[in-house]
Amino acid sequence: MRLGMQLDYSAGFKEAVADLQRLESAGLDTVFAAELYSYDSISQLGYIAAKTETVKIATGIVNIYSRTPALLAMTAAGLDYISDGRFILGLGASGPQVVEGFHGVPYDAPIGRTREVIEICRKVWRREPLTYDGKYYQLPLPAEQGTGLGKPLKLINHPLRADIPVMLAAMGPKNVALAAELCEAWEPIFFHTGKAMDVFGPSLEKGRAKRSADLAPLEIYVDAPAYVGTDEGKAVEEVKHRLALYVGGMGAKGKNFYHDLATRYGYGEEADKIQDLYLSGKKVEAAAEVPEEFARSISLIGSESDVAEQLAAFERAGVSTILVSPVGDANRDADARLRLVEQITELKG
Repeated sequence: MRLGMQLDYSAGFKEAVADLQRLESAGLDTVFAAELYSYDSISQLGYIAAKTETVKIATGIVNIYSRTPALLAMTAAGLDYISDGRFILGLGASGPQVVEGFHGVPYDAPIGRTREVIEICRKVWRREPLTYDGKYYQLPLPAEQGTGLGKPLKLINHPLRADIPVMLAAMGPKNVALAAELCEAWEPIFFHTGKAMDVFGPSLEKGRAKRSADLAPLEIYVDAPAYVGTDEGKAVEEVKHRLALYVGGMGAKGKNFYHDLATRYGYGEEADKIQDLYLSGKKVEAAAEVPEEFARSISLIGSESDVAEQLAAFERAGVSTILVSPVGDANRDADARLRLVEQITELKG
């Protein structure tokens, strides 16, 4: 099992690079740059590619709506080239609050659009003249929708790889099945070591049944809040506040995918309370309603022996890369963060 880390999308990435260079030397395998309504992840990863040597760089994630499929493909090919083949294209649907609120485009057909985006990207990377007759994307654009002057073009450059890895962030059953069918990697969120495979397993198997033999086995990237030490109570509280933000505040009632996931894990009653409290401005009270078992089950928190057991549980569940998300001092202090990565590197063996 490899070790990765998600960059803090609310911070400046220039300041994070010196820290990242130290983490790379300590054994960090992959770094993810998120993109919500923050700095874009592409410029961050270009900068990071120039300042690092071995760490893989990944969009974690970019949404499928705000860039055309061809632009996503061009961008991925460019980042793969400047990083000497270290790039992973992490895609996701995001949600209507961001897509419609920030980008001003309709949030429609996430499953169908995702499939077509991936297929178009791979055609671009293979340098095929770009024609595509999909339900959501038609290339060239049909004459009745434009000037009629569009023509099939192929990428001018020769990509370093025609099989740039595609990772799909997915929670819903159909989207998870799509990841297992089409992608090199899948990124769930809030991966419960005891319940995740009961919830996601049927969808993964459905997708794998359609998976091309040309694709390697599906890799699974999982983010886990991490703290090694004796003051684990504060670390758990920090995780509970993070869960309350997502389950309670990341979406409207009836359209919150994280609330839906908590419900599928068996925390439906608690999820309703968390959402009601959070949306009414009672964030501390909302966090108090997050079950401690839920917070611990998605985390690496406790003594070295505790964390070693938790790492083994993630590995048994099929996780191939664990994305360390520091809590406590390591979330604020670069030296503590380095020590955390060194500790977890040693513990995972």
